[in-house]
Amino acid sequence: MIEFLNPDADVGIENMPYDLSVKVDGGSATTIGLLANGFPDSVPFLDEVGKAIGRLRPGINLKAYNKGNATIAAPEKLLGEIGGDCVGVIAAYGH
Repeated sequence: MIEFLNPDADVGIENMPYDLSVKVDGGSATTIGLLANGFPDSVPFLDEVGKAIGRLRPGINLKAYNKGNATIAAPEKLLGEIGGDCVGVIAAYGH
């Protein structure tokens, strides 16, 4: 007889809802940033995310950013640019 075991463990921390969000009205005034972290394939991955968003919400303006170096935090200048241009940002890691 074969016995299958579930390798999932019980979660050790309390589940907290993620409540950070942005109201997206679909208009061209809504700009969402796509921030690549500098790992290989983070840019092509976000390009595909952008295409998917464009299909779902054609009026949304997307703006691409690239941190360029996965080993550092995003520089303050880049964060300021994103914050000044965008109502929200999607950050992604590639490998």
